[in-house]
Amino acid sequence: MSTDISAGGVSESARWRTVDIVVVALLSTAFGVVFFIWNNYVWVWASGAGYQAASLVTGAWLLPAVVCPLVVRKPGAALFGEMVAAFVAMLLGNAWGMDSLLSGVLQGTGAELVFAFALYRRWGPIAAVLASVGAGIGEAIHDTTISYAAYDVPYRAVIAGAEILSAVLIAGIGSWLLVRGLRRTGALDAFSVGE
Repeated sequence: MSTDISAGGVSESARWRTVDIVVVALLSTAFGVVFFIWNNYVWVWASGAGYQAASLVTGAWLLPAVVCPLVVRKPGAALFGEMVAAFVAMLLGNAWGMDSLLSGVLQGTGAELVFAFALYRRWGPIAAVLASVGAGIGEAIHDTTISYAAYDVPYRAVIAGAEILSAVLIAGIGSWLLVRGLRRTGALDAFSVGE
């Protein structure tokens, strides 16, 4: 990856191309539809066993925060991807309404900080898992302070732990495997990940 600074002060590899914007928007829109389905079926079903158990399926809501940066490899991709997906899910009519956007900001920011810490140069499975942990921490901060604020600390701690575990398994490992699978099909040939 090039780190040369162009005349405009932005590295060439950090510049967003039109295709980058379109692909992140399309991926995130698809994830937003998945969120809507996940909210209304998987989450509802899992909630029957209690919120602590249901927290083990929340990693699906973090997928765009990891998949989008792994594909386009640009600063801001995690936050952009998570925000678009949250917005689409909200428009489709999820149970959380506008709160989805706050949750999306925290989740996307958590993943974004991990990629930024690596100076947007690490895109392997370890980066994917660490980014998922960042997104999971963002999700846990949101949920334990807003969604489950009325519960005692031990109950919320279990929820936070379950959400971070789900983040690693679904958003971390799942995103890495999904991007690898897409790369094999040739669908990502226009991106660095396809090289």
